[in-house]
Amino acid sequence: MEEAKKNGLRLFKSAALVAAILASNITQAEMFNTGKVLATGGVSMIDGAGGGGITPWATITGYATRDGINGNVHYTYAPLANYTLHSIGAAVGFWDRFELSYTKSSLTTGSTFDTLGLVFDTVGGLTGELAGTPVNTGIEPFNTTIEMDIVGAKVRVFGEAIYDSDNLIPQIAIGGFYKKNKNDELLTTLKAAKTKDWEAYISATKIFFPINTLINITARYSAANQTGLTGFGGPDGDDKEIRPEISLAYLLRKDTVIGVEWAKHGDNVSGQSVDVAGIDLTELQPTLGALGLGNLAGTLTQNESDWYDAFIAYFPNKNLSMTFAYAMLGDITITPDQHGFYLSLQASF
Repeated sequence: MEEAKKNGLRLFKSAALVAAILASNITQAEMFNTGKVLATGGVSMIDGAGGGGITPWATITGYATRDGINGNVHYTYAPLANYTLHSIGAAVGFWDRFELSYTKSSLTTGSTFDTLGLVFDTVGGLTGELAGTPVNTGIEPFNTTIEMDIVGAKVRVFGEAIYDSDNLIPQIAIGGFYKKNKNDELLTTLKAAKTKDWEAYISATKIFFPINTLINITARYSAANQTGLTGFGGPDGDDKEIRPEISLAYLLRKDTVIGVEWAKHGDNVSGQSVDVAGIDLTELQPTLGALGLGNLAGTLTQNESDWYDAFIAYFPNKNLSMTFAYAMLGDITITPDQHGFYLSLQASF
């Protein structure tokens, strides 16, 4: 009996070793693959999901087929007139069905916020006396950076954008983001209702290979201000709304894609003054002018514009992509005409 147990144990160990070897071979040979057509994995949007630059697509990030997984790391740099956006993160696509992503975004502010920081430092004592409390606006001259963490998930529901291009049914995916902004005092100054919130979206993507064209339509359910970089909601609350987004892309050659995008934004704080201890600073503009600060006229009222971009993406191989774009972001909080170029790099594995 004892000998039988030993033989059984040896057999079990041998089977486990064989299973481990087989699993190792499967992992190396099949778990990681890049079977999709070049460029069909898309790029990484600023929120981290696979898609265009400013809107998610129904495609799953990477080049993995239904038999494996594929992931990437990505970085976006966008110097605008008064801000500089840095976005860095990673995403993984599982079996062309499910996607997970994480991105950290930071927005360094420029001249207008610097001027406001100096003004708040100069008149902060007076404002504090009027409000009866010390004032912390979250705005520091020459040192204001907005930071946000973004966790995303997406699942393909049905359809196949790549291999069923002759089928008129698009690929459909649903997804969402959880966003957490780290600038509580600043978002209070900007009258946002919340510093963290979730978003949901549904995307439909269709690739027409005979004309080398991709069309994506996304409906995002969100209360975000400037994608959440300046908070969520406004003085009237944080009610979400459905915002449409559209991407058009054309395959210029097998490794180069050009296109345009549009993303609808909200108006939660449009027309609202910045808020310092409950004081409406737009009413103080005549006083600021008398103090020799007339250059601030018109800069204390917030607005938000829809976002547009025109891009060209280059895919030298399946391990690297480079996206160059011109972003037209319009009004961002108290600063108008925020347009400029951006560069996005993605390395896949």
